[in-house]
Amino acid sequence: MDHTPTDLPSATPAEPGAPIKVLLADDQALLRSAFRVLVDSEPDMEVVGEASDGAQALAVTRRERPDVVLMDIRMPGTDGLAATRMISADPELAAVRVVMLTTFEVDEYVVSALRAGASGFLGKGAEPEELLNAIRVAAAGEALLSPAATKGLIATFLAQGGGADPAAAGAASAGMHAERLAALTVREREVLVHVAAGLSNDGIAVRLEVSPLTVKTHVNRAMAKLGARDRAQLVVIAYESGLVRPRVE
Repeated sequence: MDHTPTDLPSATPAEPGAPIKVLLADDQALLRSAFRVLVDSEPDMEVVGEASDGAQALAVTRRERPDVVLMDIRMPGTDGLAATRMISADPELAAVRVVMLTTFEVDEYVVSALRAGASGFLGKGAEPEELLNAIRVAAAGEALLSPAATKGLIATFLAQGGGADPAAAGAASAGMHAERLAALTVREREVLVHVAAGLSNDGIAVRLEVSPLTVKTHVNRAMAKLGARDRAQLVVIAYESGLVRPRVE
């Protein structure tokens, strides 16, 4: 199956060479066990905790401060969406990246998850290497959403009014984002369009004939000006503001 991930800031950044700390949040114990074996088999990452529902995920996140949380969207009690909102709203957890786990190719909650602060999403049927790559990408802050995921899923839901919570993302949201866009330079807007297309910094650098470091600088400035938590948030803002028009096939 496919589904692709996500991105970064760091309140308490990991030491260079330190393993990526991962929290597994899923109500299926068997799935958590499988993920634990996979993650702990990698020399550059370690599982620091598990949770079977959103409330527990939030509590363990506050205690262990993982770099990445693999969060199932649908869990009993407090679901993954609510837990992600609470993690994103806590300034002390600004370094934590959430990768949402979805069951289906098109999940009606994916856009809501990105708005809630998730850095990206991954299908539960993803190959082991995809999952490990998603964790590394989320921890490092590079390209988080593939072009296919961005265009085929996010654009579709935004074109339909934003999936599960259209009211929260209506005209008021679009107007707010449009105002913030006015603060961007021409180059920052150009970079934002390419980010919304799912391109990595390297890919954007090739398109604009500049260095990846220059692109990274523009991306970071755009995130700061737009109040975006990471690149996933930039993608949503680009569509909601009307800067990028979704193409529904």
